[in-house]
Amino acid sequence: MLPRLAVSAAMALGLASPAFALNIVLSNDDGLTSNLKALYDALKGAGHDVVVSVPCTGQSGRGAGIVMYSTATIEATSDPQVTAKGGCHNGAAPAGAPAVGPFTKAGYTNGDFFYVHGTPVMATLYGLDVAAKNRWGKAPDVVLSGPNEGQNLGAIINSSGTVSNVQAAGARDIPAIALSADGDTTDNTGLANPKSAIVAQLTVKLLDALKAKAGTGPLLPAGVALNVNFPKEIAAGTPFAFSRIGTFNAYGLTFNNAVPYGLGIAMNTGAPTAAQREDESVVYRSKVAVSAMQLGFEHRPAGQEWLRLRLRDLFAE
Repeated sequence: MLPRLAVSAAMALGLASPAFALNIVLSNDDGLTSNLKALYDALKGAGHDVVVSVPCTGQSGRGAGIVMYSTATIEATSDPQVTAKGGCHNGAAPAGAPAVGPFTKAGYTNGDFFYVHGTPVMATLYGLDVAAKNRWGKAPDVVLSGPNEGQNLGAIINSSGTVSNVQAAGARDIPAIALSADGDTTDNTGLANPKSAIVAQLTVKLLDALKAKAGTGPLLPAGVALNVNFPKEIAAGTPFAFSRIGTFNAYGLTFNNAVPYGLGIAMNTGAPTAAQREDESVVYRSKVAVSAMQLGFEHRPAGQEWLRLRLRDLFAE
C-alpha cells in the first residue's frame, strides 16, 4: 500500500495533467512569428497537443481567399515575398521546397510545424484535413488563429485572414478563436518578443476558463466563435472584458487614389458614444476584449422574419 503522502501526490498529479488537455490546430495569417512561437510554447507547456499550420509568407488582409501561390514547390510567382526572403517568412522553409510540408528551420523539425504556400484559409484547411487527421485521426478540439501582429477590430475583420481562419473552422462545427495582439509584438530577429509571451500566457488562461465551464462538452456552443484582441500596453495582470464587435471602428479602410495606388488605413480619432462603450474597438484600449462572432452570414431569426414579412407578396406560397 502506498503511503498517504504518496497517494495524495499521485492524485494531485492526475488532476493537474490530462484533464484539461486539448488537441489544438494553431494557424495565423503571418507565418512563423514571435507570437506564434510563444503561443505554441505556452500551449505545450500547459499540456496541450498542438499542430501548427501557417502560411509560408505573410498574408495579412487576404481574408477568406482560398488561393495556392505554388502548386508544386515554393516559387515567387504571385508572391514576391519568396524572392525577398529566400523562401518562407523567417526561414520556415526555403524557396524550391515543396509547396506544403513540415518546417525545415532548425528548432522546428519535431513534426508539429507545417507551412502552406497559400492563403491563411488554405493553411487552416491543411491543418484540419491533413495534419490533424494524421496526428489524431479526427478534428481538433479547437482552432486558434493568431496571435496576429496587429488588432482585428470592428468592420475590418471582414478582410482579416486571422478571422477568416476561424470562420473556416467554425463552418465545420469546430470551436475556433481569433487572437490579435498589437503590432509591437513583432520580432523577426530572435522570435522572442517579451510581449508575445504575455499574450500567450493570457491565451492559456482564457482556454483554461472556457474548458472549466465546458467540462466534457465542446469549448464553444455551435454557431459561436470568438474574436479576442489584446491591448498595446499588455501585462500579465491585464484583465479580460466582455465586448462586442459593435459599430465603433478603431480604424477603417480607404482607397489611396494617388501613386502608388493602394490601401489606406484611417484611424478613428472620434469619441465613442455611450452605447458603444462595450464595442471591442473601445474595450481593447485597456483590457483583453473578448467578442462573440456568428459564423457565416446567417441572420438572427428576427431579421429572417422581417424579410419573410416584407416580401411575402413576392414569395411563392
